[in-house]
Amino acid sequence: MPRTIRLPRADGTLEPYVMREPVAWAAPAGPIQSRVAYAAAHVVCDPLADCDPLADARLDWEATLAYRRYLWSLGLAVAEAMDTAQRGAPGGLGWPAARDLIRRSLAEARATGGTIACGAGTDQLAPGAPVTLDDVEHAYEEQVGWVERHGGRVILMASRALARAARSPDDYQRVYGTVLRQVSRPVILHWLGDMFDPELAGYWGARDLDQAMAVCLEIIREHHARIDGIKVSLLDAEREVALRARLPEGVRTYTGDDLNYDRLILGHGQRHSDALLGIFDAIAPAAAAALGALDRGDVAGYRQALAPTVALSRHMFRPPTYAYKTGIVFLAYLNGHQAHFRMLGGAESWRSIPHLVELFRLADCAGLLLDPERAMQRMRRVLALAGVG
Repeated sequence: MPRTIRLPRADGTLEPYVMREPVAWAAPAGPIQSRVAYAAAHVVCDPLADCDPLADARLDWEATLAYRRYLWSLGLAVAEAMDTAQRGAPGGLGWPAARDLIRRSLAEARATGGTIACGAGTDQLAPGAPVTLDDVEHAYEEQVGWVERHGGRVILMASRALARAARSPDDYQRVYGTVLRQVSRPVILHWLGDMFDPELAGYWGARDLDQAMAVCLEIIREHHARIDGIKVSLLDAEREVALRARLPEGVRTYTGDDLNYDRLILGHGQRHSDALLGIFDAIAPAAAAALGALDRGDVAGYRQALAPTVALSRHMFRPPTYAYKTGIVFLAYLNGHQAHFRMLGGAESWRSIPHLVELFRLADCAGLLLDPERAMQRMRRVLALAGVG
């Protein structure tokens, strides 16, 4: 018997939707070999925490850490305490909670043999408050020190405070130089576009992206021995390819382009991007299968696994782009990785019911509703709470 669920159309009426048969994704033989592939992991909030939801992030630690174990089981690496984990978002994960998350996740990685890198930024500085370059440097030093003391690799996150304090490209060169000269192992830089965070507009000291890229490249060239790579989240494939071609030998490009990751990871000739992606949290089985195929030299298998996920990702990351996190948590809920669809700061409300309905359809088309019966039951529950049906 076909599995059918009644879903709302744009005019509010309901129509039957017939679910596809679930995909049996191949289990990976081990860690991905052909690419470095980080999934930026989401966090699971504690729905019973009696606290101010806009001021005090409380996590369900078992569900949060279990999701990291799941990603590692698929051969993926974990990028911890990034924007996918609602880092720095209103009501999201502040530095005290991020510090605890980093410590716990690094311990879990050691216990399971998982690969992990952790975000270090400046979000202990009060939003909107006046800051100096010294303040920014000290904040970075505190967070980098915390990650490294606990044995982690650093992802040096873009800083809202630096964007406020800097007056020229020289200020970025000063701050990044100060921090990079102190790291104990090569870090991953992080260029997050203003579509993800409007407060990062003009990062690297220039609103013109070609000028900003030139500043970024100058910093990388000067400190390349201390830089593993740079995560580029500009949602501009051509600009990422241009940056990739100009990087010093041995410095990786980690694509953060959740709209064009399929072709950027595949690459052209000898050049390709590695991955540090929020969408890999949501499409982990397909991403692992695709990269496993690439390990075997099976480009057709790579495309077959990954191509159907692109429409899902483009829907999930449509403007306002920062709200993509709601779709990621929604899909984790549909797939049984958490018992509820609630988020830090009430961010489950960032997307409309029509948006979530289309996400459900696209996830099904991509073979990413792993248990259709459970997914239908949970989709019906969400619709019922919205007064639909």
